[in-house]
Amino acid sequence: MTASSVQTGPTAPVAEEARLAAVRRYQVLDTPPDGAFDRIASLAARLFDAPMATVAIVDTDRVWFKAAHGLDGMTETDREPGLCASAILHGEPYVVTDADSDARAFANPLVRSDLGVRFYAAVPITTADGQRLGTVDVMDTRPRRPTDDQLEALKDLAALVMDELELRLSAIRTVAAERERRAEAERLARALQRTLLPPALPDVPGLQVAAAYHTASADEVGGDFYDLFPLDDGRWAFFLGDVCGKGADAAALTSLTRYTLRAAAIYDPDPCAALANLDAVLKGEYQGSDPRYCTAVFGVLQPVPDGSYSVTLAGGGHPSALAVRVDGTVQAISTAGGQLIGMLPSPQFVQTTARLFPGECLLLYTDGLTEARTSDGRMLDEDGLTRHLAATAPRTADQLLQSVETLLTFLGEGVTDDTALLALSVPAPFAPRIQENR
Repeated sequence: MTASSVQTGPTAPVAEEARLAAVRRYQVLDTPPDGAFDRIASLAARLFDAPMATVAIVDTDRVWFKAAHGLDGMTETDREPGLCASAILHGEPYVVTDADSDARAFANPLVRSDLGVRFYAAVPITTADGQRLGTVDVMDTRPRRPTDDQLEALKDLAALVMDELELRLSAIRTVAAERERRAEAERLARALQRTLLPPALPDVPGLQVAAAYHTASADEVGGDFYDLFPLDDGRWAFFLGDVCGKGADAAALTSLTRYTLRAAAIYDPDPCAALANLDAVLKGEYQGSDPRYCTAVFGVLQPVPDGSYSVTLAGGGHPSALAVRVDGTVQAISTAGGQLIGMLPSPQFVQTTARLFPGECLLLYTDGLTEARTSDGRMLDEDGLTRHLAATAPRTADQLLQSVETLLTFLGEGVTDDTALLALSVPAPFAPRIQENR
């Protein structure tokens, strides 16, 4: 009796479709050998004192062995005419005591082949909703009749297989749910991060500007920020900084910091005054709770008639800006001595003024860059960044940004914190090409 001869009537195809869907659900077909199932097959053979045993899954047109004991590397067989395919049609143990005289098994390849199977006993592997995925079965080359205890033990082994499949399905679903959660967290983090940064930098007359943000963790919002915007007197304000922490708290603090500095610049564009206003807002907002603080550099750009720009910077605990001069040297525009914003009772902020001439550029960055580790385990530091910029000698904001991004790529896993970059440059004057007379 084969699967095709038993499954008749209009509901049979529907029932088989549901059974195959259950097989697919457990994702067991064509998986690598597994010690747990191998031990179950070995134990089944030992309980029956039989030379062969399998943990078999019935697919559309084949019977695939998740585990096989004594079958010399055989991994599957045709579904029809099939012993296992017939066994899954029954809820009780399926027994062939002598295949040579049993019409149900006479044409089976395991019986007709050199294996010469004469005895077969199987119990279906049944899901909680009644779907039979396959069987745990034992085979022998001599006719025999199993005892009731042996068949009960075979039922227990089939139940163990089902328990193991359930555990693995639960693990698969847990991993899938975690991947989905992480993908959603990454999507939300990217969306939230975009709201904390300007969507695009404005065009500044007489300047080239470029910015980038590199995240160390794809699913966690960082606290680095930057901005560039016009003041009402022809000057431009810009800032870049880093708030403490990660995640939602850092995002809230970043948003507060960015818009406070914008409002402060409109009220009083003096860089030190802007940082002092931010300090007061942070202390007022987080009064009585854990302190929330940040580092920042705030600058004001003012065009000069000779084509250069005057740059006034104030720093609060932030790394110095670096200017790449027209001769290729790199100069730190130091605001050293400026203190953390939002942390100390009466912080001091340091202000300095510099000029940016045609062909020169300025880099502001967060400490994720200089605290990155080189291949020998040492921090890059300002000295390492300075040497890199001197070697590459960028002349424009885009070149400066590309130079630093190349460095970040080279550092690779040595970069463990977010990095914000803001580059400004004054274009070199255009020198018309003189055509030679020939």
